[in-house]
Amino acid sequence: MPKVLLSGRVAGEKDPSREPRAKLLYLLFSAGWDISNSNGDQPVTLSNIQDQIICSDAFVFTPGATLEELFKAVSIFVGYQTMDEKLNDKGTVVLNGDHSWDPFFNVLNHLRSLGTIKQDFRNFLLAVNEPENVIEVLDRVEELGIPDPERHSVNEGQTDEIYSYESPPLKGQLGDVCVFCSASIKDQSYLDDGYKFGQQMANSGYGCVSGAGRTGVMGAVVRGAVDAEGWTGGSNVSHIINLEGIPDGLSSFWLRPDIYTRMEVMIERSEAFVIFPGGAGTVQELLALLLLKESNDPLMRGKPIILFDRIDGSGVHFWDPLIKLLANTQCSSYFQTVNELDKIMPVVHEELISSKKLDS
Repeated sequence: MPKVLLSGRVAGEKDPSREPRAKLLYLLFSAGWDISNSNGDQPVTLSNIQDQIICSDAFVFTPGATLEELFKAVSIFVGYQTMDEKLNDKGTVVLNGDHSWDPFFNVLNHLRSLGTIKQDFRNFLLAVNEPENVIEVLDRVEELGIPDPERHSVNEGQTDEIYSYESPPLKGQLGDVCVFCSASIKDQSYLDDGYKFGQQMANSGYGCVSGAGRTGVMGAVVRGAVDAEGWTGGSNVSHIINLEGIPDGLSSFWLRPDIYTRMEVMIERSEAFVIFPGGAGTVQELLALLLLKESNDPLMRGKPIILFDRIDGSGVHFWDPLIKLLANTQCSSYFQTVNELDKIMPVVHEELISSKKLDS
């Protein structure tokens, strides 16, 4: 019997979502689905989400888009984008009758308009208004499958095996800064910013940790750090390496089996995080950091998050819809926003000095 992973938690007997959830449970059971998280008592974490994805045949999100549910939804979308075989033929439906998911969809739509999301997310995260529509959509996905994300390998014909390797930090290195950013942006001004920032990290005495992709801003950041003779480390997974390649000159590389252990090692190996312009993957990475901050996880203790809300020539703030989305959560206090490239590293340095003073 197929299993559907149902999102959300039930917050007591007066929770307004109890009634539509109960109706949804009845419809799913009647249609022959087993249901995981039917009682809303299985929280999503960085360490368990991959297991939940593997053991589920479909995903249904209920009204009330919490930070945890946003992370789960964007993670599944990123899996579709990167052609994760563990998501083959697995449909995702978002029950959005109360429009609580609209701010999240606005973020994805904004990023699509800026070119960092190529796919139409509406073809992958299938929104409906009524519980009855959920079954219809799941049946349609079973019949038609998942759309092709239309991504192609940059490593066509390359069959060399990929291994992890490690190099020590440089003498006098102050620490490592992780940059989460786009691997798909082709706009030269964004690439120039990435390259310059990589140089600034190296010249400021910090190592550069990245997702170890060769393309987009991600590749430009690494090239800038390498050209400035800085230390660079990164992590990636095999199926994404086939899409993005590995940049030249990495000092250390950590191969991981999935995007969640990939994020985990990047977080472990970094003292601070800079969120550059990016797409759904960058949103996923920021939400992961915020969830760890929210749970007071030791992995994020004393580690600042800087959001580079780049302003383009027409005055558009890159992360404006995301900042508005997070303004409605307690997590808006977990990061600092910077608008100018040259101010990022001074803020990072100041925040790290401050956190070390607090720890001492």
